[in-house]
Amino acid sequence: MSRRPARSEDVARLAGVSRTTVSFVLNNVPGVKISAETRERVLQAARELNYYPAAAARSLASGKTHRIGLVLGVGQERLSADAFLLAFLQGVTASVHRRGYLLMLQLAEDVPSHEAYVRLIREQQIDGLILSGPRLDDPLLPQLEEEGFPMILHGRLPGRRIPQVDVDNRAGGFQATNHLLNLGHRRIAFISNAPLSYSSAQERLKGYQDALLSHHVPLDDHLVRTATFMPETGRAAMEELLALSERPTAVFAASDVVAIGAMSAIQSAGLRIPDDIAVVGFDDILLAAHTIPPLTTVRVPAYGLGWTSAEVLISLIEGEDEVPSVLLETELVIRESCGASRLQSREPQPHRQAMESEPHIADPPPNAAYSAD
Repeated sequence: MSRRPARSEDVARLAGVSRTTVSFVLNNVPGVKISAETRERVLQAARELNYYPAAAARSLASGKTHRIGLVLGVGQERLSADAFLLAFLQGVTASVHRRGYLLMLQLAEDVPSHEAYVRLIREQQIDGLILSGPRLDDPLLPQLEEEGFPMILHGRLPGRRIPQVDVDNRAGGFQATNHLLNLGHRRIAFISNAPLSYSSAQERLKGYQDALLSHHVPLDDHLVRTATFMPETGRAAMEELLALSERPTAVFAASDVVAIGAMSAIQSAGLRIPDDIAVVGFDDILLAAHTIPPLTTVRVPAYGLGWTSAEVLISLIEGEDEVPSVLLETELVIRESCGASRLQSREPQPHRQAMESEPHIADPPPNAAYSAD
């Protein structure tokens, strides 16, 4: 007669622990304090009895958890309100599941950002990490870079050797502002998408400044305001701009969520868009095509960024020698909020380019493109 398969109680009996402890160890449950000696006894007993739960089997056999960590630099409130981040998360999830991994999500605003991902790494809960929205002032990135833990950045930080996946935020900021300049505007305001400690906010501001200088328009700090992700902060920033003795004739808001708040302030002041003030956003969330008037914006492939981030990280985890950083394309989508002719539906888009060289990654499914059309 064949011997029955081992069960968790057999492992518990051999290791001298409870079945609950066996479950905690073999499923690598986070946040449970189990001594290293007890953990090793359970693992040894499981090996002797050839007992592995489905999720733990691959971990014990390969020394990997087959889990990927994703740290988003936001809290629950912003995640639920931000269509861009939701599409990004969908892209990450689709790639991760396709490759046979599990995803662990941490929202960095709910705990200190460095604590969020260091805990995932130090407790060996994950094989690799996607850090979305990296900060220029993060003190721990250089240390993790030196240790060589598999991780990538969704965002760009100069001087880091960590692979980075992003769009060219500076080029997109230039594109948005240059469009307004070509329409004849010279007093153009800028409202950031985030604090300037975030690389995307700083790069979009630089693109705005580049465009002004290319048209010989002096930079005016009075026209620059900072928002913090949510529409109400865009509204507050726009109210400050409207209170200037000489208000702007146009505004580039560096995210659509912030742009929607700015549009609300403009319309509440009794002004018309685009007749009194033109508005351009950034991201092209689904709602952008349905604002009144529809919002001109820089389209960012949110789903594709999520998909590519996961593909690049898994390539790194699975031992590819060189995993390069990647830039995905943006596109200016012209609608009614900027005042351009409705017959002009698109401006030329920059070519997709790689920061170093193209990685070998799977393309997202053809129906997964993030688009408001």
